Amino acid sequence: MSLEELAVLAAAIAGGGVATGVLAGLFGIGGGGVIVPVLYEVFRALGVTEDVRMQLCVGTSLAIIVPTTFRSYFTHRAAGVGLPDVVRAWTLPAIIGVATGAALAAIAPAALFKIAFAVIAGAIATKLLFGSQTWRLGNDLPRGPAMPLFGYLIGLCSSLMGVSGGSMSNMIITLYGKSIHTAVATSAGLGVPIAVAGTIGFMLAGLPRQDLMPPLSIGYVSLVGFAVMAPISSFVAGYGAKLAHALPHRRLEILFGLYLATMSARFVVSLV
Repeated sequence: MSLEELAVLAAAIAGGGVATGVLAGLFGIGGGGVIVPVLYEVFRALGVTEDVRMQLCVGTSLAIIVPTTFRSYFTHRAAGVGLPDVVRAWTLPAIIGVATGAALAAIAPAALFKIAFAVIAGAIATKLLFGSQTWRLGNDLPRGPAMPLFGYLIGLCSSLMGVSGGSMSNMIITLYGKSIHTAVATSAGLGVPIAVAGTIGFMLAGLPRQDLMPPLSIGYVSLVGFAVMAPISSFVAGYGAKLAHALPHRRLEILFGLYLATMSARFVVSLV
């Protein structure tokens, strides 16, 4: 690749890093919905084979959002919102779900990750854009076997989509009568162990196919992508979190829904 092409790719990754940080703080997510499409085009231009490209995007995304989720979590915690008991109840099952997704990355085709992204993001967007206050599973989160099951599903979906779990956990928490602001802050706390576990899992899952990876990669994690995007997204995340606390409830839901619908449509198109 020429120096001009490399400069364009670096600028695209940097721009994605800014958007990632804002989204992480604003919606309590790691920003994988932005990172994965950007990295997909970057790795395509670098000639990474289609057989591992999507898995490499997902693994690198999880690595990039590690510092972002930490910054987002501490900003929300300083505001005194969130449900720490829910974070504790979901953490271990979520890590098990992440491990399941990483195992699938070692054997499943790339299309699985595209389908998962499109279906899950589309379902959440539908709920946010067209749902009403009557769309509820209950007035409070359950305290029985459903809690670890929710945690497992959040972790599994996170590792299939390359996100920190905020999309799924936000939907579940709001369906049980909590505000979007509480859901976002809680999701930020859960995103930390999910992103860390996912990064380690995708590194290990990709080692048997290391020969197909671009230079300076460990399994399904590109160290170059991490080094360029992670510092930018982590720095910007704090500003996104402050913006989240200033926005009205319904406006935050609509913005989040539109964002997810756009990302879902993008991956549906890529499957055609």
